[in-house]
Amino acid sequence: MGGVALDDGGGGGVKAPDGGWGWAVLFGCFIITGFSYAFPKAVSVFFKELIREFEVGYSDTAWISSILLAMLYGTGPLCSILVNRFGCRPVMMVGGIFASLGMILASFATSITHIYLCTGVITGLGMALNFQPSLIMLNRYFSEKRPLANGLAAAGSPVALCCLSPLGQVLQHAYGWRGGFLILGGMLLNCCACGALMRPLVPPKKNKQTSGIEEAKEGPAEKKPKAKLLDFSVFKDRGFLIYTVAASVMVLGLFVPPVFVVNYAKELGNEDTKSALLLTILGFIDIFARPTCGIIAGLKWVRPRCVYLFSFALVFNGTTDIIGSLSKDYASLVVFCIFFGVSYGMVGALQFEVLMAVVGTEKFSSAIGLVLLVEAAAVLVGPPSAGRLLDATKNYMFVFLLAGSEVVLSALVLATCNFFCIKKEPQEPKAEAEAIEPAAEMGEIRAVETFLKEGPEQNGDVISSPETCL
Repeated sequence: MGGVALDDGGGGGVKAPDGGWGWAVLFGCFIITGFSYAFPKAVSVFFKELIREFEVGYSDTAWISSILLAMLYGTGPLCSILVNRFGCRPVMMVGGIFASLGMILASFATSITHIYLCTGVITGLGMALNFQPSLIMLNRYFSEKRPLANGLAAAGSPVALCCLSPLGQVLQHAYGWRGGFLILGGMLLNCCACGALMRPLVPPKKNKQTSGIEEAKEGPAEKKPKAKLLDFSVFKDRGFLIYTVAASVMVLGLFVPPVFVVNYAKELGNEDTKSALLLTILGFIDIFARPTCGIIAGLKWVRPRCVYLFSFALVFNGTTDIIGSLSKDYASLVVFCIFFGVSYGMVGALQFEVLMAVVGTEKFSSAIGLVLLVEAAAVLVGPPSAGRLLDATKNYMFVFLLAGSEVVLSALVLATCNFFCIKKEPQEPKAEAEAIEPAAEMGEIRAVETFLKEGPEQNGDVISSPETCL
């Protein structure tokens, strides 16, 4: 692991390859994203057996998914510190062991509290140690194709959800919840394999002549400052502050419709299987929406304005929620799920791409940890507050109206603040100055080399001798 030292910054100044081994990194990120986002929902398949086994209520079992999500988001700064200290690959492999160990230990649980600690805390921590480093490595391996890479990696979430939920039902019927937890724990060991794919970028070897000239130009060696384990200077960046506030408001309402749409359909008098089909439709549309949005975000005239494309996706999502609140039959809910799947996929493909564009590669490892920590509080507040509103009003329309309003508000904050508070400085003169300085330095080096040359190369046909020297 000699290349771990390169993980302290933005890849050690190495240019992103935009391909090659980066596609293996993308595949690993695809798997990790799928496990991280789909696993808390897939575990809910076992809730009925857990209620029967431990004689608890549904609200007690729902804490399992809540703790998983809280660990995924709330341990962001811890992940940033570990990545900046040890590198992405070892952190992810240890995280894979934790994720698997938690599910295996939970299969021997004798109370619901044991499952909280094992599945919620230990497995949640393991997934957090995989999710954040995988995004950091994806950012280092892709630059020009980064929007597409983010879209493809984000598609792992709906794909895994479509696979893990049916698999959980099969395991439950065949082996019970204990056997299902044990098998899922074995599956999570694949996170270690994905972590092994995260090979650090190694800078190209320099020639001795080039390195000698650079050392002479730099003068005496200076001690490099130690890399910060958690860089709080990102809070001085206006763009980062705007993004953090907007993302926190967004998370309040973004995850509410998928939680309540099935029960909404049941209240309208639809069967359980027919109602559950709505989530399948939403996930299927989401699979294709994320890569497509990544391709669009990578276009030359779109990429510099990806913040506004993200704002449009949020407005689209929030407006879909507001209009969907007027649904009165199953057909209208199907249409709602189609449009929600498209907008939800756009948001999922763009949220981390925008953060990468705002803070850059060097500070991304710290920025994503701090953003996830702030979002953790909103994730825990959003769905429960919507549930309380439902208990008070007994009407799903107000739940969808609240969620849509929160998402639209986040879009307005992001777009207006970026337009009025972020000033773009002209980059052309700076680029020209940077191009002139290396040229001048190379000219000076060539002049010194020419002056120091000896023999016929310098004096032409005149051979150096005592007479000619006089």
